Amino acid sequence: MGQAGRAGQAGGTVLSREFAARLGIPGFVDVHTHFMPERVLRKVWAYFDAAGPLTGMEWPITYRHEEERRVELLREFGVTAFTAMLYPHKAGMAAWLNEWAAGFAARTPDCLHTATFFPEPGVEAYTGKALDRGARVFKAHLQVGQYDPNDPLLDAVWGVLAESATPVVVHCGSGPVPGKHTGPEPIGRLLARHPRLRLIVAHMGMPEYADFLDLAERYDEVRLDTTMAFTDFSERLCPFPEQELPRLAALGDRILLGSDFPNIPYPYVHQLQALERLGLGDDWLRRVCHENGARLFPGLSPGRSPGSFSGNS
Repeated sequence: MGQAGRAGQAGGTVLSREFAARLGIPGFVDVHTHFMPERVLRKVWAYFDAAGPLTGMEWPITYRHEEERRVELLREFGVTAFTAMLYPHKAGMAAWLNEWAAGFAARTPDCLHTATFFPEPGVEAYTGKALDRGARVFKAHLQVGQYDPNDPLLDAVWGVLAESATPVVVHCGSGPVPGKHTGPEPIGRLLARHPRLRLIVAHMGMPEYADFLDLAERYDEVRLDTTMAFTDFSERLCPFPEQELPRLAALGDRILLGSDFPNIPYPYVHQLQALERLGLGDDWLRRVCHENGARLFPGLSPGRSPGSFSGNS
């Protein structure tokens, strides 16, 4: 990385820390960050670099670093808890991804132990194993996995996750390009059968924002994460409807900070600034950036006070 890039990251570190200090929160709980085996992550980055069909556009990755440095950066930004969102695109991947994620969580105490699944024989067994080993959040990617969440192979899995009140971050919106099983209809059918599922709709459900807000209003355990929503990048492609801002404000206790770090085409702090310019107030920001996540995942370490940060990046 060149000098300008390093300077930009240092500036982002200061701005994000100042943002947390001004709100009076100990740091950020980011429910949508990506860590996965290096060879898998490299393939993901290559896909972005090639502007693959599921992205459909140029997507420069801002934080293309080795794993240790990516973890350090999140801490420098003031993130006190984060996830390791990983997901299979075919059968036979999820169980070994979960093994890797368990090891990553063990060596990274501020990472919420993350797991995943795929509709395949044995899915109930390895999902149960992940829960027994301490998984606190799961990731399901309907666009990449190209599966229906209502696949009968997953019914017992959803039941176990609902019964254990384990959150599941689901990429179910049709952005950036639609998939065979994306959109609100499949998730609506799932929730009708499992109304207590703690689903976290990734990316605010873009571009079907209003439809997924409907589901959050209908089901008390449905939440939405802010991942990439409201940023300049996404507003050019899938603008959030201004008329939905009152509903977004009213659901302030069920909106969670997500970023998509490291696979974002802008600095981390821009996600925070995009939330602030919505004009929904500091109380809403405090809930979104920290309080809602801390309530959903009790026992998080408060981390260092943002106001005391004096390190360099």
